Parts: sequence; C-alpha cells; structure tokens
Amino acid sequence: MKANFNNYDLYYKFIHTYSPFGFRNIDFHSPLMKQLDESMEENNQFFIVGDFIKMKILYTSRLSEKMLGIKPEELDPFRFIDSTHPEDVQRHYQSRAKSTNLTKELYMSEKGGALLSTNVKMRNPAGGYSQTLFQCYLFFASFPYKTVYLLQVHTNIDWWKPAKNVFHYYVGNDLKLFRYPDNNLLSIGIPYSQRELEIINLVATGLNSEQIAEKLFISANTVNTHRKNIIDKSGKHSVSELIFELKENGLM
Repeated sequence: MKANFNNYDLYYKFIHTYSPFGFRNIDFHSPLMKQLDESMEENNQFFIVGDFIKMKILYTSRLSEKMLGIKPEELDPFRFIDSTHPEDVQRHYQSRAKSTNLTKELYMSEKGGALLSTNVKMRNPAGGYSQTLFQCYLFFASFPYKTVYLLQVHTNIDWWKPAKNVFHYYVGNDLKLFRYPDNNLLSIGIPYSQRELEIINLVATGLNSEQIAEKLFISANTVNTHRKNIIDKSGKHSVSELIFELKENGLM
C-alpha cells in the first residue's frame, strides 16, 4: 500500500482552483491534474465532482474504468447503485439519503462542509467485487452560483482486513478524517454485524422477537441473544434508543 498524499492536499488544491469556475474548463495537462493522476494511480483511487443540488456529475477522473469498468463519461449515480454488491445496496441508499440531508443543511446555512465516508463492495472489471471506500466531502459554494458541491473519492481497500461483518462509517464535520485511509481511519464505524443490523431494522418496524424469528427462520432465543449483544455493543438502554441514533446518522 502506497500513499504519498495522505493529507489530500491535491484534492483541496483542485477544489480551490476549479470551484470558482463551477468545475468547468479543467486543464487536464496542468501540473496539478498530472499530479492528481499520478497520486490516484499510485493509491488506486478515482474521484468525481458533482453539483449535489442539481444532482449532476461535473467531472469523473479516468481511473473509474480501471476500478469499476465504467468509462468516466458513462458514470452516473445509477451506475454506482447497479455496481454495488446486493448485500450493501441498502446501506448505499441510506448513505445517499444522509448525504442529501447534509446537503440541505449546508445549503440553508450557506457555509461550511461535511464528510460522510463508508465502504461497500463494488463490482470490478474482472466481474468480482472489491472493497471500495467512499469519502464524500460536501461543501457550500456561493460562486459562480449558490450550491453544494460534492467531491467523492473512491479508494480500493482490498488490503483492509476488518473483523467479520464490520464496516467503516463516519458522518460529521471533522475534515481531518478526509485523508488517505489507514487502519485507524477504517476502524471508525459500526460494530454491528449484518444480521444484527437486520434485526435492528425489523425491531424498528414493530416486530417482536417471535415475529422476527419466524421471518428470519431462526429461533426466538437466537433473536434475543442478538438483541442482548446489540445493547451491549451500543451502550444504550434499549434498541429503540439505538434506532433513533442510527436514523440520525443515516443508517436507517
């Protein structure tokens, strides 16, 4: 794993250079863009820039084809969903919904930035799936018009070996976390397994343990064991309290 640009200075320089022009007329032969290409090639990354208010991708770097098998000019939000592993599609949708809420907050306040990052399995050109980190940096801009831009960096993290069913997730304003991923960064996340998240979602619909057991073809005792483990991990007094927190963070 190599990373010469851990602090993402080049991405900030890109924003500073091109956001005043609405990310138009990008000079692909400039020293900045050449450095960005070299950095992304080394770090196995690509990025997009979009106008979140208009729901429009303004620029996609060339390595999208190498990582996803999708040419930059053909990439759109629907292709992202289509390329996501079925196990991660719901969480992908939830992350997009949270990004939309963050965008509304930034647009209304007319200032600031926010970060949402998580990992999902994405289809690769070989037909398999690769662990991909999405780092979504949202920021308000008043020029050349009022909007909220998204700079979204995608990094292949197949080298990461998390505990089974654990995934990274962060949402907030700590932009120090907008950097090249390492184990410390990726350890920030949700400690619940896919089965535990499934049970949490079913509890949120109003089902009791017996009904959940019937739906998942497991015993009620197993459901109750999962519920106890969920409470122990969360530090909350009830699953309902946890559900409220997960909804606030865009995970439900």
